Amino acid sequence: MNWITNYVRPRINSMLGRRDMPENLWIKDPESGEMVFHKDLESNQYVVPSSGHHMKISARERLTYFFDGGKFELIDNPKVAADPLKFRDEKRYVDRLKEARTKTGLEDAILSGLGTIDGLPIVATVQDFAFMGGSLGMAAGEAIIRAFDTARDKKRPLILFAASGGARMQEGILSLMQLPRTTVAVDRFKESGLPYVVVLTNPTTGGVTASYAMLGDVHIAEPGALIGFAGRRVIEGTIREKLPDDFQTAEYLQEHGMVDMVVPRHRLKGTVTRLVALFTKRPPQPILLGYEGQEPPAEAVAPPQEPATAVAAQ
Repeated sequence: MNWITNYVRPRINSMLGRRDMPENLWIKDPESGEMVFHKDLESNQYVVPSSGHHMKISARERLTYFFDGGKFELIDNPKVAADPLKFRDEKRYVDRLKEARTKTGLEDAILSGLGTIDGLPIVATVQDFAFMGGSLGMAAGEAIIRAFDTARDKKRPLILFAASGGARMQEGILSLMQLPRTTVAVDRFKESGLPYVVVLTNPTTGGVTASYAMLGDVHIAEPGALIGFAGRRVIEGTIREKLPDDFQTAEYLQEHGMVDMVVPRHRLKGTVTRLVALFTKRPPQPILLGYEGQEPPAEAVAPPQEPATAVAAQ
């Protein structure tokens, strides 16, 4: 035992009020290299204030930011075989799953919840890229199908936040089969006449873009998101041409008609609310802070404004 290191130094530090500095106190902006205080970044929904760069966020944080008051009811994901092919490369597949579950706190890459946005009931499904690159395997496929079935049974619109590197190679053909299965779930959901809105986040690639991620009624993308099927290097090697610098970005896809709109994260909830209200013909009901779950007093509610046509006529 080192008496100075283990006893004297901690005593001196406690007397002087020194504290260990957290490792993640400052976060580096990947675009500008600027160091951003993590509290500022968190309060800004992990969008860098100066550059507008949208950083990845976890599925649970995404749902918390999106739903009214951060409140939602989780939808249980179905149980599936953990390692159907007994796959092993540098590591066993079961070990990779354990590491991903410990790292993210999720059972797999999909997290779905029931809640409201501005008073409108919806179902939201999020892919978490931190869980093995948001890859689509049997568990993720079953979770997506259950989310669609739940939304259809409860007659609610479904909002899906896509973030994925594609199919999960450790499950082989069983993973690829999730592409047609989820596509069938989308078709079945649309037969009910309910709206399906897709939010494409960074990155959305591979087989996911060949199935449910590109089958929405409206496609929204976050600024700068990478969206595409094959990688840039593969495409350039195939066509033997140099691609534009902004190829496969959200802005490029919007310009070429593959994405309906590019919406910053701060305005995403309001945009989706207006779309859902338009599709369902149900006006949103803004939640007043401090009055969640109860009827606000009359003086707390702003009086209705005159229609724009009436104001123009005056």
